[in-house]
Amino acid sequence: MTHVKSIHHVAVVVSDMDKSLGFWRDALGMEVRAMQDVPTESSRVAFLPAGDSQIELVLPTRDDSGIAKYLAKRGPGMHHVCVEVHDIHAALERLKAHGTRLIHDVPQVGAEGQRYVFVHPEATGGVLVELYET
Repeated sequence: MTHVKSIHHVAVVVSDMDKSLGFWRDALGMEVRAMQDVPTESSRVAFLPAGDSQIELVLPTRDDSGIAKYLAKRGPGMHHVCVEVHDIHAALERLKAHGTRLIHDVPQVGAEGQRYVFVHPEATGGVLVELYET
């Protein structure tokens, strides 16, 4: 059985990282734990801890990336919810067995070595869901 450990992060797509940090960091007082480029997703991300979870600000770095297309179509705002799972392969098998539409059929590897997959919003009631195994 797949076990969800926690909500790992909530991702917000931004069009201007400095302006967004002006709210999250400066006005709200959240700390920026890290900021890094994620070449596999053509984005730059800022991680701001919020208790046991974090807010992830995502800025596209290429105009033809999925994040850039999302931003152009929907504007800045919430992009996805990420849940951490104990075993991403077991989670994928369970989702496939239920006929769940996936964006990734195999785990991708992130900048910090975490494995992740995205579940299509059509399968979740309209929310892009990322599964993470750290």
